[in-house]
Amino acid sequence: MRHAIEQGYMAFLAEGREGVGAVRSVADGSITIYIENAGEFLVPLSAVKKVHDGKVILDATRLGDDILKAVGHAHDREDPNVAG
Repeated sequence: MRHAIEQGYMAFLAEGREGVGAVRSVADGSITIYIENAGEFLVPLSAVKKVHDGKVILDATRLGDDILKAVGHAHDREDPNVAG
């Protein structure tokens, strides 16, 4: 699966949901994901459910509490009055 993931792919917790971060780098056994308002997190490849179309779908049950908390606040600074 490592070869299918590339820097710049968006990370999601589920299909059809809002993106939670972007892949910064890919290494043996892990990827680094940047989450807005929180920084970079090392994610084991075992937490990746699916990769397609420039998307990395993560398995939330395999992620640590620190990254799940960060994901919960990834969009806090967005202005709800601005259409995107």
